[in-house]
Order: sequence, then structure tokens, then C-alpha cells
Amino acid sequence: MDGSQPLADLRQVWRMRAFEERVRELRLAGDAVGSIHLGIGQEGVAVGASSLIGPDDAVFATYRGHSWAIACGVEPEQLFAEILGRATGVNGGRGGSAHLTAPAHRFFGENSIVGAGAPIACGAALAGRHDGTDRVALTVFGDGAMNQGAVHEAMNFAAAFSLPVVFLCENNSWSELTAIDEMVGEPELWRRAAGYGMPGERIDGNDPDQVRDRLGDAFEVAREGGGPTLVEAMTQRLVGHYIGDADQYRRPGERERDAENEPVALLTRRLHDADVPDDDITGAERAAREEMAAASAAALAAPPADPATAEEHLYA
Repeated sequence: MDGSQPLADLRQVWRMRAFEERVRELRLAGDAVGSIHLGIGQEGVAVGASSLIGPDDAVFATYRGHSWAIACGVEPEQLFAEILGRATGVNGGRGGSAHLTAPAHRFFGENSIVGAGAPIACGAALAGRHDGTDRVALTVFGDGAMNQGAVHEAMNFAAAFSLPVVFLCENNSWSELTAIDEMVGEPELWRRAAGYGMPGERIDGNDPDQVRDRLGDAFEVAREGGGPTLVEAMTQRLVGHYIGDADQYRRPGERERDAENEPVALLTRRLHDADVPDDDITGAERAAREEMAAASAAALAAPPADPATAEEHLYA
């Protein structure tokens, strides 16, 4: 087995993880403020999807969307600066962790309203029919968002009008602090797709290669005019719902299972099986931490956002 792709995937997973672990340090130190939600452990989904996103596509994430911004090519220094409220942030320090956006990178941002990206993605997909692009709209949301009315309406609308939308549910099994299987009658959420008349599938979200392959089929269907698809990517967050969450609601044995299945562990096993040198494997983490240390230091040195500009970019 060739280890080149798993090694590239591991490097990208570590970039995302090192970024968020540094964000956690900055929040605990008081350099960053406000509520911050991390996706540590869920990076495999974004890594697998990153190569599928075309130049005219549009990505809509949740408030747990830092990795998706990186997957779209946003520079970590700009992301750090945004989270730190610096003028050099991707939105000039106005958006913060949960509302940052980077349209120039196809990343149309996060949303603190659960599931709100789904109907907006339908709008982006519909616009693609009129502006001559080959746009696919990718909307990413959690398992809890599957119970939101806006997501139901978006799926129905996309299916009824055969819109090129890929609905991607990152199922980490916890809807905030409540287990998803305690909230639904059918915990295999992908099965809901049949009710809308669209294809659906459950995949291993910890495996970037499987995400790349199966999600790639959904992109192809959308791009060829076949309409929307629902993909349920099974993953896990290794941290609490937000920074400061005591995270004491886990079930017995859950942490141990998660530690065996999360993307770093999965890819490391695959690289060992491919006889990739240990130095290359450990070097992925080392390089990522060095990159994020430098990027966060540069962001910390940048000037804070100027309150005098708060009324810019607003309608009078």
C-alpha cells in the first residue's frame, strides 16, 4: 500500500488539530474571548472533502467550522487574527470564532443558528443555475441539526427542484450535551434521505480516503444535474461541546473507543502498515505545531480591530 496519500492526509489533519489546540490555549489564556466550539477529532471529514471543492463551489459550515476554513485554503494566521479580534483577521476582527467567513476562498462561513447554513446553501445552488457556473453547494451540520425545521425544509426544497446541494451531516453522536440516539427513533440519520427522494449514505468520517471517495460521488451527481445527496459521516469530537464544557456526560468506554478510531490514530496505523518511516509520521505533528505557533504569534502581534470602524459595511 502506497503511503503518500495517507501521509498527506495526516499532515492536513495535524494542521487542523494543531490550529484548534492553539486556539484553546489562547482562549484559556484570555487572549481570545467569547464562546468557542472546537472540532478536535472530526478533522477527517474536512480533509477528505477538501480536494472535491471546485473553484466555483460554496461551503457553509457550523460554528464548529475552523477546519473547514482551513480545508478551503484560508491562511491560519488570518484565522487566528479573526478569533483574536485583530484588524488583520479574515473579517477584520468582526466575526470572531463562530461567524468568520472567507468568500474569496469559497468559504461562505459559519453560522451560530443550528442548521441555518442548509437553506442558504440552497440559495447558492439555485444562483448557480443563473450565473453560468458549475457550482455545488456543500452544507455541513451536526447530528442535532437534523432535527431542525430549516434543515428539513432545505432538503425538501433541494430535492423538489433537483438542486446541486450536498448535505453533509458530521455525526459526532452528541447534540450539544445530549446523545443523538436519545433524541430520535431512527439513529441512522442517512435513512431520512429516502423521504425526500434523494440518495443517502453513511460513511466513516474518520477516514479521509473514504470521505474523498463517497462524498466525491455526491459531488459528481450534483454537478451532473442529478440533484442533492445526504451523506452522514460518522466521527467524534474528542473535546467538550465548547471550551469550558466539563464534558462529564460521556458513556462508559466511549473515550477509549474514540481514541482508537479518530483520524490521527487511523492514519498512523495505515502509515505503519505501509512501512512509512516513523520520522515522517511524527514529523507531520511537529511541522503543524511549528506552523501554528508562528501563525498565532504573528496574529497576536497584529493591531486590534478599531472600534471606530464598527459601523462600516452596514446599511444606513
